[in-house]
Amino acid sequence: MNEIGNILRVTRESSGVSIEEASNDLGIKDVILENIEDGKIGSFQDVFQLKAYISEYAKYLGLDSEKLIDSFNEYLFEYTSKIPVKEIEKKVNEQVKEEREIDKVCSPYTRESKSHSLLFYRVIYITLAIIAIILLTWSIKQITVNKQVTNEISYVG
Repeated sequence: MNEIGNILRVTRESSGVSIEEASNDLGIKDVILENIEDGKIGSFQDVFQLKAYISEYAKYLGLDSEKLIDSFNEYLFEYTSKIPVKEIEKKVNEQVKEEREIDKVCSPYTRESKSHSLLFYRVIYITLAIIAIILLTWSIKQITVNKQVTNEISYVG
């Protein structure tokens, strides 16, 4: 990546174009162009956007953009092929874990429902059973008078 950046820097300087002038003409921030020239690939989150910047910058300077992009692709392949698979898996697992921890903004209709523990359901069922027994006992007491079942409802009036 440093070679590509050096080619772009030397071409720009030999053309007498300042980094600010190139930035204004391309509509790309001068910091981005400086990072490309310095070979700081880590300052870019999107490789495809970086490729687009390199291609646009090369065309602006009159260079063969396809040749520079091919060089970049070779560099990228060489760089990524040296990363051990275990390290890639570790990074993927970390990203998945981070995504799970982030509270996502969503509507009440798409929000995942919270699952309750078995203890929660047991407490609810026991409470309902106790209430049912109390109501049953109370209603039987209301119907029976002196161990006799009433047939009529009397009103005091």
